[in-house]
Amino acid sequence: MSHNNSEKELLAHISDLEKQVKVLKDRKKFGLVWEDKPEDVVLQCETNVPILREIKNRKLVSDNHIHSNILVEGDNYHSLSVLNYTHKSKIDLIYIDPPYNTGATDWRYNNDYVDSNDQWRHSKWISLMRNRLSLAKNLLSERGIIYCAIDHYELFTLGLLCDEIFGESNRLGVITVIHKPEGRQFANFFSPSNEFMLVYAKNKAYASLNQVILDDEQKERFSEFDDKGSYYLKNFIRLTDGKYSLRENAPDGFYPIYVSEDLGSFSLENKKGYLEVYPITDRGVERTWKTYGDTFMKKVDEGNIIAKSENGKINIYEKLREDQVIKTHWNKKEYHAYHYGTKIIEEILGVKKFDFPKSLNLLIDVLKLSTQKDSTVLDFFAGSGTTGHAVLELNKQDGGNRRFILCTNNENQIAEEVTYERIKRVIKGYKNKKGEKVEGLGGNLSYYKTDVVDIERLQRISDESKIKITYQAGEMIAIRENTLNEYDKNDWWQIFENEEKKTAIYFKEDKSKLPELVKLLEKENKPTVLYIFGWGKNEYKNEYSTKNIKVEDIPEPIIEVYKEINRI
Repeated sequence: MSHNNSEKELLAHISDLEKQVKVLKDRKKFGLVWEDKPEDVVLQCETNVPILREIKNRKLVSDNHIHSNILVEGDNYHSLSVLNYTHKSKIDLIYIDPPYNTGATDWRYNNDYVDSNDQWRHSKWISLMRNRLSLAKNLLSERGIIYCAIDHYELFTLGLLCDEIFGESNRLGVITVIHKPEGRQFANFFSPSNEFMLVYAKNKAYASLNQVILDDEQKERFSEFDDKGSYYLKNFIRLTDGKYSLRENAPDGFYPIYVSEDLGSFSLENKKGYLEVYPITDRGVERTWKTYGDTFMKKVDEGNIIAKSENGKINIYEKLREDQVIKTHWNKKEYHAYHYGTKIIEEILGVKKFDFPKSLNLLIDVLKLSTQKDSTVLDFFAGSGTTGHAVLELNKQDGGNRRFILCTNNENQIAEEVTYERIKRVIKGYKNKKGEKVEGLGGNLSYYKTDVVDIERLQRISDESKIKITYQAGEMIAIRENTLNEYDKNDWWQIFENEEKKTAIYFKEDKSKLPELVKLLEKENKPTVLYIFGWGKNEYKNEYSTKNIKVEDIPEPIIEVYKEINRI
């Protein structure tokens, strides 16, 4: 009997081992594995749902005819949770500059600073980033792109984490940004002068970069740009390529091109009234043209050749359309973090209040490369507000209507005294440290704080909790519909608007006042989305939808979003 029991136990043990071996074999062979450290703010969202409350005395309006930007103060996990309801698949560009985990107590985890002696330092950092990047992925539009700034401390782990979340196939590049050319003082072995940007697409098949010229070296190689930036000009004389740029080594490349007197037509045959042009430099060196005859005329037919009269001679240029591949080495002097980051903030605020801000010019170039004029941009480690400033600056330059969403906590009053104050002054104008007036860039801003509604447990929400969520979801719904101006609120309903549409929320289970609200909305004759409280789905769509009124449910769609993201 004892022998049989021992045999059964052995067989059971073998079976258990076989199952474990199968699990190990099924695991991915390469990737990122770490000791996941539970985060209080994530666990909190199992019993509380995040909402937003508007701080109305911080609203900034310079133009009623344009949409508002958004600043959210609070833990960015809460902010991203809310945005999963308001902005799912609506963000075209995400730029983040997360804490760099240097061990210098630059960031907190579960309310404690993380220093170099914390044995779980890397695991905590990875857990923090995974929780937020997983939520951020949902926000990207089909064409969306995310830029993650990072230094060498977590470069390799962040790369593996982003490969896991966004997919290695959606990795667009790893960019080296020279942000401190002189390097760091007191560095061991190598003095870091750069940081990195990891760039991923939501879906590489739909992503694209604008063809713009970013590096100074490339600009110096070309003579000039047209006013609209649609092409730049390069001398058609072959000035490089070693010995084959000289006539004596490549005689077939030395031939006359005939140009009409008005400089508008070209020929390889001598025509009456046409002027003869050879590939001879200003110093009299006989070189060669970039292509031979037939290829040259093809470029002419494509509209890519231009002639200019300069200093008493005719020069022939090729129009190079914006089809160059962006290099991964970014080395403009305007990317210097101190001169074009720290100093700019000091000029705006009058004092130094933030360490290690990004160069404003770096963010402008990221926007030029990866946004359209109507794009929505998110930065959920907003810090000093450089991303928002860059959006306002580029809109001013090219007449765009990009919008930004900035999310930051208020540790050391950063949200109030740095992020908000910077954006406010950039919008309205300010006096610099010399006392000179700097004109404002214009724009609008709405300021929100995160809060939570206690719902006891997310997986089984009581009726009482559903009512609480509905009463406190107004600002979230207004952001979802991009109608940020509240103009009516009572115990029964709340109404928001913008220039084009309205959003109304009916709070109560008692529908006795609902016909009154519908009548009011129809009278105003403006497209309206009406959110009606209900216990389930689609209870009132058929009953109250009209030509101008579209009915949506509340709060079930919000609850579904939070249930879904808490399964991530």
